[in-house]
Amino acid sequence: MKKQHSAALRALAVTLAAMPAASRAQSSVTLYGIIDAGITYVSNSCGAHVTQFDDGISYGNRWGLKGTEDLGGGLSAVFALENGFHLGNGKTGFGGAEFGRQAYVGLKNAWGTLSFGNQLDLTNELVSIYNISAWGSGYAIHQGDFDRFNGDRLPNSVKFMSNEFSGFKFGGLYSFGGVAGDFHQNSAYSLGAHYANGSFTMGVAYTQLNNPFGIYAFDPYAMLGTSTFLGKPTISVNQQTGAITDLYANSPFTVDKQGTLGVGASYRIGAVTLNGNYSYTTIKASGASSHMQVGEGGAYWQATPAIFMVGGYQYTTFEGHHWNQGTLGLHYLLSKQTDVYISGDYLKASNGVDAVIGYSFTPSTTTSQADLRIGMRHSF
Repeated sequence: MKKQHSAALRALAVTLAAMPAASRAQSSVTLYGIIDAGITYVSNSCGAHVTQFDDGISYGNRWGLKGTEDLGGGLSAVFALENGFHLGNGKTGFGGAEFGRQAYVGLKNAWGTLSFGNQLDLTNELVSIYNISAWGSGYAIHQGDFDRFNGDRLPNSVKFMSNEFSGFKFGGLYSFGGVAGDFHQNSAYSLGAHYANGSFTMGVAYTQLNNPFGIYAFDPYAMLGTSTFLGKPTISVNQQTGAITDLYANSPFTVDKQGTLGVGASYRIGAVTLNGNYSYTTIKASGASSHMQVGEGGAYWQATPAIFMVGGYQYTTFEGHHWNQGTLGLHYLLSKQTDVYISGDYLKASNGVDAVIGYSFTPSTTTSQADLRIGMRHSF
C-alpha cells in the first residue's frame, strides 16, 4: 500500500513539474531597447549659439519587456513594459514615470488586441510614421507637437487595435480622466485606420485631449516662440534689458480641448519612398479657439544597403503666423543594429516669432534657427 501511495505521489510530482515547462513552451518574453547619443550645434538659443550633448534624438532611448502567453483556442495574453530614459544623466524620462513610454496588458485573438494601460494613441500608431522630416532628424517634429505626430501616448486607457485584413486595420482608444464627479475632465480618445497595398500605404487618425495635463500641458512660447496665444500674452519683456520671461514655463497655459485630424501616405518607387502628411489641429481655451495646419512632404532613399538619406519640408500656419522648415539626414549602417548619422534642420518663421525647431531648444532671438547633429544609435 505504501509503495502504491509513493508511486502515485511520484507520478503527481512529475506531472506538476512538467506543467510549468509546458506553459513556458507556449509563452515568450523579449527584452529590447534603443540607445541614441550625439553632439548637437544650435545656431541661436536665447541669443547665442550652443554646442551640447543630447540623446534620444534619432530614436527615443528606451528599454522594454514584451511578452505573450498562448491561452489556447486562438487566444493569447500580451503585455509590454517600456521605459524611456536620458543617457546623458541616467534619469528617467516622461515626467519620471518608470514605464512612461508604454505599460499595458491585454488579450489578443484572430480579430485584434484589447489592452489596458498607458498606451500609444492612434495618431502615433497609424499616422506619425509619415512625419518624414523626423526620420531625417529627430528634432524635426511638427511645430510644438500640437498635432501629436511626435509619437505620444495616453494614460489610464482602454484600447482595441485590429489585426490586418486585406491590408486594412483600424483601432480606437479611450483614456479615463479619473476626476470625481466629472467624467469629461482630463479624458481623451483616439480613432484611426490604416491601409497598405503593395507600394502604397495610407493612415488617418483623430485624437482629442480634454484639458491636456502633465507632460502634454501647454507652454506656448517654448512650443511656438510666439508672444501671444489665443489672444493672451505668453511672455513679458524687461524694457531695460530686453530679457524675456516665459509666463507659462512653470504654470501651464490652461487648454480646454486639443483635437487633431491627421492623414498621411507613402508610395515606394524602387529605392525611394515618397511620404506626405497633413494635420489640422483645433485648440480651445477660455472661450477662444485657434487652428494649426501643417503640410509636409519628403522622401526616404536607400542609396546602398548601408546608406540611407532622408529629406523633408514642412509648412505650418497658426494665428496669422507661418513657419517653413527643411530637414536632411544621412545614416550609415555599421551593422543591422548600429548606425552613425549626421542631420540638420533650418527653420524660418514669420515676423514677430522667435523661431524654435520642434519643441527641442530654447527659442531663438530671431525669426530663424538651425541645428546640426552628429550621433550614433544602437538597438538590441
